[in-house]
Amino acid sequence: MARMTLDPVAALMLDEAGPLPDRVLVVDDVGGALTRAAVDAGSDVRTWCDDLRDIAHVPPAQRLVAPLTDWTPQLVLWRLPKSLSGVEDYAEQLAAHVDPATRVVAGGRTKHMTPNQNAALGRQFEQVSASLGRQKSRVLHATGARPAAVRWPLRRHLPEVGITAIAHGTVFNTNRLDDGTHLLLRTLARTAGDPVVDPRAFRGVALDVGCGSGIIAAWLAQRGWETTATDVSAFAVASTRLTARANNVSVRVRHADMLAGTGPNSVDLVVSNPPFHIGAAKDSSPTLAMIREAGQVLRPGGELWIVFNGHLPYLSALRRHVGNTTIEAQDRHYIVARALKAPQL
Repeated sequence: MARMTLDPVAALMLDEAGPLPDRVLVVDDVGGALTRAAVDAGSDVRTWCDDLRDIAHVPPAQRLVAPLTDWTPQLVLWRLPKSLSGVEDYAEQLAAHVDPATRVVAGGRTKHMTPNQNAALGRQFEQVSASLGRQKSRVLHATGARPAAVRWPLRRHLPEVGITAIAHGTVFNTNRLDDGTHLLLRTLARTAGDPVVDPRAFRGVALDVGCGSGIIAAWLAQRGWETTATDVSAFAVASTRLTARANNVSVRVRHADMLAGTGPNSVDLVVSNPPFHIGAAKDSSPTLAMIREAGQVLRPGGELWIVFNGHLPYLSALRRHVGNTTIEAQDRHYIVARALKAPQL
C-alpha cells in the first residue's frame, strides 16, 4: 500500500493513541491511512469498514468480513460516524466483543460531535473522556467495556407505506420514513401497482439503488416486482435483509456501488433515493454516474424513478443519459422524476 497523508482526524487519533500495541482494530478507516500507519508501526492490524469504497483501500490481509470477530484487539482506532444512532450501534458492538482492558480511541470532526456521543459511549464503557480539539478535530477515549442492553437494529412499523422497517444505527434515517422516500412512493404508487396476494405474481424486474433500510425494496416486492437492492454500506445491506424478512417478501440484496454488477438491458424499473454525501462531504458524482449507467441496464421501455433535493443537477443528466424525463411530483424540498428509456421500434 502506498504511503498516505494523514488527515487531521487520523493524525490526532494516532497522537492520542500513543505507542501502538501488538493488536489493533481499525474501524471505518478513510482511505486506508490509519491501517497503513498501524502496520508501519509493527502492529497486527484488522480493519472493518462499513463502506465498500473505504475497504477497497485496505489490503486483503487486514480486512475483516464482519465488524468484529473472536480476534480481540488491545486498541481500537475508530472513525466516528456523524449520527448519534451510529455511535450507539457501534458502541454496543464494540463493548460486547472487546476486553475491559481494550482502549478505544474514537475521532471525528468537532462540528459533528456532541456530548450525547460521550453519553452513548458511557452506557457501554466505564471510563469516557474527550481530548482537547486540534484542527477542528477531537478524540474520545473509552475503556472498561461493560456491555449494556442492545438496542440496535431497531424495528418500526410505517403505516403510511405499509412496511415494517428494521435498521442499524449507521443507516440513513435508520428505520424512519424520510420525506423524500414518502413522496417517491406516494407518486410511484400510481404506476407500480397495489400489493399482490399471489406470491407468484410478476410485474417485472426492479432495482432499488442505495437501499438503506430496505423500505423501497420491500415496498416493490410487495407489489410483485422481482426486486434487487444494492448499497455500499454493509449495515444497509444487513438492514434491508432484515426488513425484507419482517415483511415476508423476497429481495435479493447486493453489497455494491450503485449499479455495479447489474447486467445490460436486465431491469424494467430502477428506483432510487440516492445519497448526495460521501461521508460528511457533499458529493453528487456517484448519483450522476448511476444516471449515466442507468440507460444501459434498463430494458427498452424501462423506467428510472428518482427523488432528490431540488437544487441537485440531475434533470439534464436524466434526459441526456436515459431518455424522456418528466417531473411527477414536487414539494418545497424534493423532486420526483421519471425517466423513460425509449422502446425498441
